[in-house]
Amino acid sequence: MSLKQQAISGVIWTFAQQFSVQIINFGVQIVLARLLMPEMFGLIAMINIFVSIGQMLMDGGMTTSLIRTKNADNKDYSTVFMTNLSVSIFVYLIVFVCAPLIADFYDQAILTEIVRVFALMFVINAFSAVHVAKLTKEMNFKKQMTFQIPSTVIGAITGVTLALMGYGVWSLVWLNLAQVTALSLQYWLMTDWRPSFIIDKSKLKYHFNFGYKMTLSGLLDRIYNNAYNIVIGKFFSPAQVGFFYQAESMRLFPVNQIGSVLGKVTYPMFAKIETDKELKNACKKTMKLVLSVAIPVMFILILVADDLFLLVFGEKWMPAVPYFKILAIASIVRPISGYNLNILKVKGRSDLFLKVEVIKKILGVAAIAIALPFGIMPLVISLTVVSYLFVMVNMIVSGRLINYKVWEQLKDISLLYLIGIIVGIICFFVLPYTDTSYLIANILIGTTIYGALYVFSVLSFEKQIIEVIRNLIRK
Repeated sequence: MSLKQQAISGVIWTFAQQFSVQIINFGVQIVLARLLMPEMFGLIAMINIFVSIGQMLMDGGMTTSLIRTKNADNKDYSTVFMTNLSVSIFVYLIVFVCAPLIADFYDQAILTEIVRVFALMFVINAFSAVHVAKLTKEMNFKKQMTFQIPSTVIGAITGVTLALMGYGVWSLVWLNLAQVTALSLQYWLMTDWRPSFIIDKSKLKYHFNFGYKMTLSGLLDRIYNNAYNIVIGKFFSPAQVGFFYQAESMRLFPVNQIGSVLGKVTYPMFAKIETDKELKNACKKTMKLVLSVAIPVMFILILVADDLFLLVFGEKWMPAVPYFKILAIASIVRPISGYNLNILKVKGRSDLFLKVEVIKKILGVAAIAIALPFGIMPLVISLTVVSYLFVMVNMIVSGRLINYKVWEQLKDISLLYLIGIIVGIICFFVLPYTDTSYLIANILIGTTIYGALYVFSVLSFEKQIIEVIRNLIRK
């Protein structure tokens, strides 16, 4: 199978996986939001950073190194597996001991036990991380989908059942644990690869030299991404953390699905491209394709947010709506950052990747420090503002590696953004006149009007994206 055929097959199967899994997760999120109080989601949001850090330390960026290594053999895979497993156990023990300190920091005694149980996730993930990397390297996304869907269903059933039985926040904990456990078991029972219990020093050094910089970059990213939950959890109530968490989850839901479908496929695909010219062309087409979907989706969600939250989550979650609308503006540019950072990865520039992350996180922390004294809403606005600064930094650095300058990137995507903004302004003034007493009707009307105007405008003024889609279908 050619690289193009692999990429197209990967997009199809990854989209099927993402769509199926996220539809299930979204349905469960709705049910649990109805059954549980916002502060229960807030408690989980407070400790997400510790699980995220544990996951990053467990992997050490070495599975990413495996994917980009052109002739990886069993010594490579086994070395990374044994290293990941050993580190995950060590890190879990540290988290276990530090759990009371975490609970004291937030002044929430229940977090001690929650952290100790929830953190088992990154130990369980260590058992399947290399299996996932191997299938991703082979671009075998069909098999990954057949594992992901059953494990998601098992987790969903576990979480909802426990919530109905009155287990509260523990239903969220065991939902995640059941899901990752079922997934790891499937990778072991239904794939052929088994590790040799060895650690080859030369292989470890090779993958570590690339991976540790990726890990440091990832740690900075995870800490910063959870910094808002930490700050809000420390200075405000768990319920406020819950509102922010729900708004953040909702605004990331569509762009993560769109971005991860192509991102998961394009990273191994980009790694196989030989010339900078081809890489630049592939990056350009991918960005335009993903933005042509992400822009209208996010603007539609902003326009119908009030009705959508009321319909889906209920009255108790309405304080999250203003946060969501502002954060959704940041989501529009999120895919651009992802594809620019992929360039650094495939070029093997983990050192440059780390420098970029340090610069961005300094800007981000400064924004938090400035906004915190003024309350939660300024914090949310600061997150959106720095998201655009982050995009510019990524575009500048990665663009230099493939001669894809910032002004070229902005020129390629500016018309799509302009169309999205103009259509959004038109709908903002038109939709109040179409308001009905039925929430579903309002959502459908808003989606239809925006969607029709956007598609008509793209067909009229952005013909190049149509050619990209046609070529993709032909190939």
